[in-house]
Amino acid sequence: MNISKEQIDDLNAVVKVDISKEDYQDKVEKILKDYRRQANIPGFRKGQVPMGLIKKQYGRAVLVDEVNKLLQDNLNKYLNEEKLDVLGNPLPKQQDSFDWDKEEFSFEFELGLAPEFDANLKTKKPVIQYKIVADKKMIEEQLERIQKQFGKLISKKEAEKKDEVTGTFFNEAEEIEHKSTVELDKIKSKKALESILGKKPGDKVILKTKGLFKEDYLLSGALGINRDKADKLNIEVEFTIEEINEREPAELNQELFDKLFGKDAITSEKELKERLKTDAEKQFEQQSDQKLLNDVTERLIDTTKFELPTAFLKKWIQMTGEKPLSEEEANDEYEKSEKGLRYQLIEGKIIKDHNIEITYDELKEFAKGFIKSQMAQYGQMNPQEEELEAIAGRVMSNQEEVKRLSEQLMSQKLLSLYKEKANLKVKEVTYENFVKEVYG
Repeated sequence: MNISKEQIDDLNAVVKVDISKEDYQDKVEKILKDYRRQANIPGFRKGQVPMGLIKKQYGRAVLVDEVNKLLQDNLNKYLNEEKLDVLGNPLPKQQDSFDWDKEEFSFEFELGLAPEFDANLKTKKPVIQYKIVADKKMIEEQLERIQKQFGKLISKKEAEKKDEVTGTFFNEAEEIEHKSTVELDKIKSKKALESILGKKPGDKVILKTKGLFKEDYLLSGALGINRDKADKLNIEVEFTIEEINEREPAELNQELFDKLFGKDAITSEKELKERLKTDAEKQFEQQSDQKLLNDVTERLIDTTKFELPTAFLKKWIQMTGEKPLSEEEANDEYEKSEKGLRYQLIEGKIIKDHNIEITYDELKEFAKGFIKSQMAQYGQMNPQEEELEAIAGRVMSNQEEVKRLSEQLMSQKLLSLYKEKANLKVKEVTYENFVKEVYG
């Protein structure tokens, strides 16, 4: 067997594989002998079928199968040994006059080669790294919510602006009949609020759903319907008032501090505010980190210039999908995937240049941390190490889970690298301003 490569240009090559009879003959003969021993053909005893008949019935299929195996194994071995960085897979070149009756075969494969380039994290223009801070207004609002949540309910006979009103929403046509509690200070519609104020348990009011609440998401919960339906709804509902309560805020005392964080973990209002600020800003880190990861990715794609074997990739897309695509369809698919392919190459280059690796032990510890955080959501704050080990072992036996966790861990490692090496400019913002800047 002989394998040779013709370099067309920096991004394209053709590999030629020549296979001779000596490369496949012994294997084909052995398989045909095995067929003969096992063959049950009428008129012949088992194992006594003439080899000529076996070859006539099975010879071509066995030959094709063995040559293809030989071809694929040696082509892959060649690509690895030559360290050829191939995009997609080798594409066989069409041979109109190919003849399986010959004893010598030649095959040609087109290759699309990955480009050589440098991925520079020190981009000329800095990427903004948002540091989201919890301002005084946010802390005060959170403190108010906590006091309301742990406060005391006082029953009332008439509804006033800051009360909570419990009742049933009803609309027969839309099949709505749902009991819920409404905080009157969350109502946006002035007309709706005025119709409720002064009412007593047992009274009924008619409310329009459109623009009822200050936050649109509250409507779906109040009516007991899904968000999509609630967003499109513009009807009148009957609201029957059943209870009216005033929520007396809880006092900021040691009893409340202990309920929130455990005995004596917090001992003053000042410490509570500091803890709320720290916890809030820690939660914001995930959003700012994701924004940074996205922004560095976009900047690298914009600033890292290289050519791709475009014609080859379009042809590869056209020929290797579940069903063959037209040239126009393949062009469309390439346009959709080009940006992702560019970043895969850039990311791979960064990982290689900075020797970033994921070991089995690292991945297992990462899985245990993920499991521990999930268990905490269900109140299991201190799981035993043996339990974590057992669950992590099951997770690590699932290839899909391993792939997902590996991608998350690699993102963390890249994020750490970007924070250390990339050209970043820290910008301190409140969460409200972060949302405005990022999401408009």
